Amino acid sequence: MIQSMTGFGKAVSQTPNKKIKVEIKSLNSKNLDLNIRLSSQYRQKEMEIRKSVAKLLERGKIDVSVYTDFTGEETSTEVNQQIVKGYIKQLKQISDGEDMELLKMAVRMPEAISSQRPEVDTSELNVLLDTIQNALNQVLSYRNQEGLALENDFLIRIKALKALLEEVKKWAPERVEQVKKRLQKSLEELKMEVDQNRFEQEIIYYLEKYDVTEEITRLEHHLDYFLKTMEEPHAMKGKKLAFIAQEIGREINTIGSKSNYALLQQIVVKMKDELEKLKEQLLNVL
Repeated sequence: MIQSMTGFGKAVSQTPNKKIKVEIKSLNSKNLDLNIRLSSQYRQKEMEIRKSVAKLLERGKIDVSVYTDFTGEETSTEVNQQIVKGYIKQLKQISDGEDMELLKMAVRMPEAISSQRPEVDTSELNVLLDTIQNALNQVLSYRNQEGLALENDFLIRIKALKALLEEVKKWAPERVEQVKKRLQKSLEELKMEVDQNRFEQEIIYYLEKYDVTEEITRLEHHLDYFLKTMEEPHAMKGKKLAFIAQEIGREINTIGSKSNYALLQQIVVKMKDELEKLKEQLLNVL
């Protein structure tokens, strides 16, 4: 089964004092590029989170964001009276404002109010890890759905390439006759007598030089191998499929360079177009 590197997952959990929200976004990348945005209070779990994300998602540019909203009486807030009085005293030196107005200004100054939060307990950390796992499961589900779409697209592209290859097979023999006629016409225009046996030998040499039978056979094999690889059990096979696509392109290019026949070259252009569409989608495969 094909799995995409593109995915998104979101999960929310509630503790007695906090709402924890986790968002995970995954895009295509050659390797694992993992970025975690995590509050300092959860830093002790960062390595564990990294390992679990890397194990499940394997590859891609992955952003993990953890947000917390306080919903309970968890913070202990105190007014730093001495600092606030000092601010008011200084403000009075530069302003004739009323005491209440000066107080409103003073409490907005740096360090006027201090907040203390207790240490995060084990139960909250477990809720965090469970929330991340739920978000990861959504990413995997998203990736699988995207993978099905990619798989259908690949089947369409391979089917189109196979159909075009059948056209190559159909017109390849006609190319032989076209080459003979073209060379014979050139000789007639020169009004020269030639040894017919030598002429046939030159034709054979020319056709052997531009024969595409081996390329056709290898291209058929690569197309079948691509389909077979798609059916393999889940594994990171995007790079393998990309390599097979590279070999498909190599054979198509060789057929094009050897064809020396306008109709075949047109077919090759169509094959290249289908292959480029396939390779573009391969960038998203895990």
